[in-house]
Amino acid sequence: MKKVNVALVRVLQFVVFVSFTFMVIAYFGAMVLLPLDIIVLLTKLMGVFGLNGFIAAFIAVPAVGYLCMMVYKTPGLSQMIVDTGIDLVQTGKTRVEAFNGIVEAVKA
Repeated sequence: MKKVNVALVRVLQFVVFVSFTFMVIAYFGAMVLLPLDIIVLLTKLMGVFGLNGFIAAFIAVPAVGYLCMMVYKTPGLSQMIVDTGIDLVQTGKTRVEAFNGIVEAVKA
């Protein structure tokens, strides 16, 4: 019965690991895809006003670049965004390692 309990704890540990891995990938992926999405939305918006897609993209890319530069130059904002992701990684690592103590308790 102990082997079944250990296997159950290991499966739950794996589920928690996969969940936190997905959250971290989604968080940092959103940070990469957000500016690209804004470029696409601005290009579509300018297309509504009659601008060609190439010309609209030619205007939207520098506009989004400027917005990204403003976020980067805002004191502490970019560091806070990165620190939030790092905290998510550390929390996941702590939670996954907490299962090792449960496994030791089940084995005893």
